[in-house]
Amino acid sequence: MNPLTYSLDQLDQLPHGKAHYGVIGDPIAHSLSPFIHNPAFEELGIKADYSRIHLKPEELPLAVEKLLELGFLGWNCTVPHKELIVPLCHQLDESAQHFKAANTIRVEGGKRIGYNTDGLGWLRAIREEFQIDVSELRVMILGTGGAGRALAIQSAFENCERLVLVNRSVEKALTLEKEIHQLLKQGHAWKETLSVTSIPLELSLLKKELQNIDLIVNCTSAGLNPDLPSLIPKELFHDNLLVYDTIYKPSPTQFLLEAQKGGAKTANGLSMLLHQGALAFEIWTGRTAPIELMRKSLLQQI
Repeated sequence: MNPLTYSLDQLDQLPHGKAHYGVIGDPIAHSLSPFIHNPAFEELGIKADYSRIHLKPEELPLAVEKLLELGFLGWNCTVPHKELIVPLCHQLDESAQHFKAANTIRVEGGKRIGYNTDGLGWLRAIREEFQIDVSELRVMILGTGGAGRALAIQSAFENCERLVLVNRSVEKALTLEKEIHQLLKQGHAWKETLSVTSIPLELSLLKKELQNIDLIVNCTSAGLNPDLPSLIPKELFHDNLLVYDTIYKPSPTQFLLEAQKGGAKTANGLSMLLHQGALAFEIWTGRTAPIELMRKSLLQQI
């Protein structure tokens, strides 16, 4: 299977007689999502296809109307559209409201409903990879924009033991810290005394905070470039640490290589991609996702 990639001008070339789904992003050619969804549609006998759609940010308002005209029943959003799609939705579920981003759109009665499966998909990935729940861990999040913001809020909702936010600009981390406390006070989690600490990306501060951390999650894009040094040197990793990188290509990233040298147990973002994709599939179809088939197809591409 070689999934097609369409631009806005090429959407009229989509095959007729099927329900349409897809993933929108800029860039998008790297996306492995078609290898999750198309085999699942085929396995369950659902007459549908899933394509990559390359959209520039300025094309998004026109594109979402075009997708509805062409009979799309849903789509995924990746960078930079997760935040940009929010004001174009008619309705948001609670997860998309909290994260201020939607990675899954379901069309119902001509209306666009936004969801965010990143947080729950990540929780399932951590449980699968490390056989432990986030609620039992002291968590450090590297990078507080995009995925980092979502996973930090999800960690707080899970009542994790401790939460440390790390960002090159500490002001951004502090803003997120305040928002987390506001959400907790609104009753979205019971542990209003959750310890949240924000620090800049500085070696001495990292070393101090890592003495009381179980799980490090890289949510920055640093790992995409194998020539860049790891955000954390191998001397700061140890065999009691769990390390998760939301990036899955290259595999392993330099960040995970350094963590492995330090003795840490590691995993990359492929499991998160799988589980958030399975959740999106279930939102669209109301059917249980054939997750082992999806996993097998995904691993074949890696």
